[in-house]
Amino acid sequence: MFSRFVLPALAGLVLASGGLRSEEVRDSLKPGTPELKSAGALAFGPQGILFVADPQAATIYALDTGDTKPGSKDMPKVASINEKIASLIGAEAKAVKIGDLAVNPISGNSYLSVAGPKAGALILRVDRGGQISELKLAGIRFAKITLPNATDKQRTESVTAMEYNKGRLYVAGLSNEDFASTLRSIPFPFTEADKGAGIQIFHGAHGKLETASPVRTFTLYDIKGETNLLAAYTCTPLVKIPVTQLKPGEKVKGTTVAELGNRNKPLDMIAYTKGGKDYLLLANSARGVMKITTEGIDTQTPITARPQGEKAGQTYETVASLKGVEQMSKLDDGHAVILARTEAGALNLETIELP
Repeated sequence: MFSRFVLPALAGLVLASGGLRSEEVRDSLKPGTPELKSAGALAFGPQGILFVADPQAATIYALDTGDTKPGSKDMPKVASINEKIASLIGAEAKAVKIGDLAVNPISGNSYLSVAGPKAGALILRVDRGGQISELKLAGIRFAKITLPNATDKQRTESVTAMEYNKGRLYVAGLSNEDFASTLRSIPFPFTEADKGAGIQIFHGAHGKLETASPVRTFTLYDIKGETNLLAAYTCTPLVKIPVTQLKPGEKVKGTTVAELGNRNKPLDMIAYTKGGKDYLLLANSARGVMKITTEGIDTQTPITARPQGEKAGQTYETVASLKGVEQMSKLDDGHAVILARTEAGALNLETIELP
């Protein structure tokens, strides 16, 4: 079956935009010490390069992790990882804040963006055997780019989600523009960031057009040969946006293809194939984990009025076995690594079979 998922460029491949080879990509990184004020969204690019968003500084770093070889076949599992991280950084477990989870597609190692009251912002690596270590930033090879018009009022939302594909880093967040909800398509290696495209959507649960609500999570997905960004917003519209429309200064209207239920915040999303069909897996704050079909998404009637019920458009089923999921990232075609919180408050890193 032809895969419609958009995958990152792997080691040794020519990047689709600009024809740069992996050696040239790594040569664009220079040794130094990034000074993270915060650590939020994560995304992997080619050659084990990890993109780290620092929303407080409205800056994105590209870090050379050196993690470029396949790892073991172990399925990662760490019980009460928040407590283990707290012990590592000298903090209480309740004070450990994990911003994001990303699995390196080359090695299968998991990376976490973490903040603690004493350690500040840092990046941790969890290998496939469950061992936790800090990615040392002193002397690391890196590059950075600063977003020129990031929001001043809601700084922590200057970057809310990122994904890399074919030489470009797609970045969601808020700006100071009239259409505050902004999507950027940033070439990598970095040169400079433009002002991005302002995004307007119809929010069915609210019954109106909106431009100020940021994308909470997204994934890239090909529809009839055209790469689209499938984005989830708070309360909970699902919107498709062709990436060809993400041009600097453009005002883009996304197509709302589903209303998934209000009073809810989407947390993380991945796309995968199961039984020859494509699905989205969406973790939520109040509505569990949704398995959303992509069947017919290319012909789905856009939602342009308040639905009769709280749900409309693309259908989904709730995966009852997955509870408390806060973050997830694909490990391979059949598995994902998740961070799930128990009723007692422990945060477990686990490997699941994709449902």
